[in-house]
Amino acid sequence: MYILKAEHSFDSAHFLAEYEGKCANIHGHRWKVEIEVCSDSLTAGGQLDGMVVDFSDLKKDVKEMADSCDHALLVQRGTMRENTLQCLKEDGFNIIELDFRPTAENFSAFFFYEMKSRGYNVKRATVYETPSNCATYEETEAV
Repeated sequence: MYILKAEHSFDSAHFLAEYEGKCANIHGHRWKVEIEVCSDSLTAGGQLDGMVVDFSDLKKDVKEMADSCDHALLVQRGTMRENTLQCLKEDGFNIIELDFRPTAENFSAFFFYEMKSRGYNVKRATVYETPSNCATYEETEAV
């Protein structure tokens, strides 16, 4: 099996609502997203001869996906008072409301399915919250 990996980083802040500890406070990370795509065979003929996918396309899509979260406050929908959220938006802050708790685990699944929706045969998605802590998501085969 051939496996290609592309990565890109972004900076953003988040907090974990209903968490008992430091992560309940707004804090930032330099997140790193790694996407691995795979194929049992290579393209035969044409411009993509001998390739799984064009690295340029893969890198562009990973960068675009990561950049969409860059320099933003990532907030789980419903975890911040509406008037607080509105004031932050009115003051020009980049707020991204998510339908999930902004953990590395949830982001790894989110980015996995985002790249899959773009047509890639995604093997796994890994999201680093710090240089030494990451979460990986990959689909398991049905039993």
